[in-house]
Amino acid sequence: MAEVNQVPTEASIRRALRRAADGKAIDVDEATALLAATGDQFGELLAIAGDIRDAGLREAGRPGVVTYSKKVFIPLTRLCRDRCHYCTFATVPHRLPAAFLERDEVLEIARQGAAQGCKEALFTLGDRPEERWPAARQWLDERGYDSTLDYVRACAIAVLEETGLLPHLNPGVLSWAELQRLKPVAPSMGMMLETTATRLWSEPGGPHYGSPDKEPAVRLRVLDDAGRVGVPFTTGILIGIGETPAERIDALFAMRRAAREYGHIQEIIIQNFRAKPDTAMRGMPDAELRELAATVAVGRIIMGPRARLQAPPNLIDDEFSLLLRAGIDDWGGVSPVTPDHVNPERPWPQLDVLRQKSASAGFTLRERLTIYPEYVRRGGEGWLDPRLAVHVGALADVDGLAREDAELVGRPWQEPDDTSGSGRTDLFAAIDSEGRTGDRRSDFDSVYGDWNEVAAHVKSAPQSVPTDVLAGLKLASTDPAALLLPEHEDKAMALFNADGNALEELARIADDLRKAVNGDDITYVVNRNINFSNVCYVGCRFCAFAQREKDADAYRLSVEQVADRAEEAWRDGASEVCMQGGIDPKMPVTAYADLVRAVKQRVPGMHVHAYSPMEIVTAAAKAGVSLREWLTELREAGLGTIPGTAAEILDDDVRWVLTKGKLPTATWVDVVTTAHQVGVRSSSTMMYGHVDHPRQWLGHFRVLAGIQDVTGGFTEFVALPFIHTNAPIYLAGIARPGPTWRENRVVHAMARVLLHGRIDNIQCSWVKLGDEGTRVMLNSGCNDLGGTLMEETISRMAGSEHGSARTVAELKELAAAAGRPAVERTTVYGRR
Repeated sequence: MAEVNQVPTEASIRRALRRAADGKAIDVDEATALLAATGDQFGELLAIAGDIRDAGLREAGRPGVVTYSKKVFIPLTRLCRDRCHYCTFATVPHRLPAAFLERDEVLEIARQGAAQGCKEALFTLGDRPEERWPAARQWLDERGYDSTLDYVRACAIAVLEETGLLPHLNPGVLSWAELQRLKPVAPSMGMMLETTATRLWSEPGGPHYGSPDKEPAVRLRVLDDAGRVGVPFTTGILIGIGETPAERIDALFAMRRAAREYGHIQEIIIQNFRAKPDTAMRGMPDAELRELAATVAVGRIIMGPRARLQAPPNLIDDEFSLLLRAGIDDWGGVSPVTPDHVNPERPWPQLDVLRQKSASAGFTLRERLTIYPEYVRRGGEGWLDPRLAVHVGALADVDGLAREDAELVGRPWQEPDDTSGSGRTDLFAAIDSEGRTGDRRSDFDSVYGDWNEVAAHVKSAPQSVPTDVLAGLKLASTDPAALLLPEHEDKAMALFNADGNALEELARIADDLRKAVNGDDITYVVNRNINFSNVCYVGCRFCAFAQREKDADAYRLSVEQVADRAEEAWRDGASEVCMQGGIDPKMPVTAYADLVRAVKQRVPGMHVHAYSPMEIVTAAAKAGVSLREWLTELREAGLGTIPGTAAEILDDDVRWVLTKGKLPTATWVDVVTTAHQVGVRSSSTMMYGHVDHPRQWLGHFRVLAGIQDVTGGFTEFVALPFIHTNAPIYLAGIARPGPTWRENRVVHAMARVLLHGRIDNIQCSWVKLGDEGTRVMLNSGCNDLGGTLMEETISRMAGSEHGSARTVAELKELAAAAGRPAVERTTVYGRR
C-alpha cells in the first residue's frame, strides 16, 4: 500500500494517466496518485474511465445503455448488533412498533411495488439483532423462527410466491453455510465491503468501533464465500468515513481480487458519505462529489470494462453528468413506492428525471433485474437456483435486462419435475473403452476463476525440516498416537520426511501395528459405485469428473436407473452401493432420500453408503432444514453410512486453492460429527500430493483424531493420492503431478501410526495406486483393499490408468501378492 502521508506529484499523476490511457494495468501507488488528479488531469481521468466503460458496454451488447432497478425497499428489521457511528437506520427497540416487520407487512410493501411495476424486493436489515436485543429474540421465538436469517428466508419465499418480485438480500455478514441456505430464495445478495482499513474498526472513535460485523477481514471472507457458493453479489465502498486515499484504493483492489478469483461480483457501488444528524459523525464533512467522481473513475480503471459500477443517484445532488463521465453504468435501485430507509432525508429521483438526465449525457436508461444480465444468461451454470429460474425468466428480456411490461404475479417456488436420465449415461463403462471426450470441460477458462489469483494463494512448505527421525521412530514404536501432540510435532514432521532406511523402518513399525490390531487378514467389500450425475458447477479445481450440463460427457441417472444398477450389483454378490454425484443444481432436494428409498425397496438387504458431506450440506441448505434433520431423514429412508470424502486437506488455506466453492473445514467437521451423532457412521479420507505439504497432512490427521475422540464414528481412513493428468489445477500449471512414491509410502504408514488406537482400518486405493502400489501399501500399515467398485468414473475421468472394476478373484490375487489372505467384509467391517 502507498504511504499514508505520501502526496502524489504532478509527474506521478501524469505517468499513471499515461499508463491507464495505454490500457496498461496500474498498481496501488499509481491508482492512489490518480485520486489526486485536478484540472485538466481530472478531465483526462474521467475520459479514460468513460472510454473503458463504453468498451465494456459495447462488448456486453448494450452500447450507450445505463441501467437501474425498479424496486421496493423492505426494512425487515432496524435492530442490529453493530454500532456504526454514521448510521440512522439501526435503532433501539423502544423506538419501533415491533422488532421486525410482520410477514403480512412485508407482502403489502411487495404488492404495492408490483402494482407500480417494481421487480426487485430489496431486503435490508441489521446484522443478527437477536444476539444483542432480547426483544428481537422474543419476537422470533414467538413466531417459531430460530434466527433472523430463517425469517429472511421465509419472507423471501413468500414474496416470490405471492407477488413475483425478486428478492435481493442484504442481511449483513453471512457464513458459507448461510449463503448456501439463502441462495435458493434470492437471485442476488449483497453486502458493502465499505473499507479495508482495520484501524477504522479497531481504534476507539473509529466509525466501526464496537461493531463486530464491520471488521474488514470478516467482510472480505464474506466476499470470498459468496464467490465460493456462486452468488451473484453486490458490494462496494463507502468513501469519506476517515479512510486515507491509499486505504480507499486498497479496498478497490481487494474487491477486484475477489471478482477475478470467483467471477461473482455483479456490481460495485461507490457511495459517498453524507453526514446525518443524531449520529456520532454528524459533524464530519460530507465526501466531496469531485472526490466521489475521482474514486469512481479510478475504480473503473482498476475493475476494467466488464465491471458494473454504480453511484446512488439520491446522494449526488444534481451531478448526474459528472458521475456518468466518471464511468458508472448503473444508477442502482430506485423506488416509486418506498423511501431509502438508510438515507431517508434524500429521496430517490423520479424515473422521468433519471431518464432525462441520462439522455442529456448521451445514454439510454434501461431497467434491469436485481440479478445482472450476465448472470441471467448464465443462470443454468450454477448462478441461479432452478427454483428461481421461472421467476427470473418471467421478468427477463432476451438480453437479460428487465422486460418492462412483464406481468408481476406470484409463481410457485418449486423444483423442476423432470428427473429422467439423460446424457452419456454409459460413461461408467465407456470410460475404460472409449475414454473421455476431451481433457477438460468446455468452460475451463472461466469456471475456476482467474488462475493467476488462485496461484497467488499457494503457500510453500516450510524450508526448515526437522531431522530427528530416530526420535520419531522411537516414539512411533512405543506411543504412536502421541505423535499428534503439539510437543512432538518436530518428531512427526521428521517422519513425514523420512526416506531410505528410515522410511523402511517407519513402514515396518506401521505394519507391526497393523498386525497387532487387524491380524493378517486383508479385507474387501463387494460393492458398486453409482455416480448418479456428473453435472456440477461448484468449480473444484482438482476435479476432472464434473461437467457442464451441455458438455459431451455430462449425464444424469434417473431414480429408476440407479435402482436398476443396485439390483444388478446385488445379483453379482454386492452387499453395498456407494452413491455420490456432482452438486447438480437441477437435482431436487427430495431426490437424495428418493434414491436411498428406491435402492432399499428394490434390494432391501443392500447397504447404502451415500453422499459426501458437500452433498449433504448443500441439500440441507436447499431444503431449508438443519443438518441433523436432513441426516435423520436420510437415515430413516435407509441410509447406512456416508463416505468421508470432500475432505481433501482439512486446512482452509489449501481448500480455497483446491476448490472454488466446496465447504470449509469447519462445515465438513460439522456434517461428519452430526452424522455420527444421529447414528450414521462414515469413512474418513485425505487427498494429498497437489498444493499441500506435510505439516498440513499432520493438521488433517489431528482434525480426524479430534472427531473420533468425540464420536467414535469413523470406520476407516482412506488415503487418496491426487490424480493429476486431467485435473484442471494441474493443467493450469499450479499443482504438482501427484505425490511421489516416497510420499505415498509415508502417508499410508503415518496414517496407521498417527491414528493408532482411534481408527483401526487403513485402506489403500487400488484405483489410484495400481497393483504394485497396493501391494507395497498392504505391507506398510494397510489392512483393507476397499471394494470391487464394479464402476469407477471419478478417478478414471481424472486420468487414473488402473481400471474401474476388480473381481473378487482379482482382489484375492492382490492380497496373495502381499502374502496374506483376503476376507470379505461388510461396509462397517463385520465379516461376511
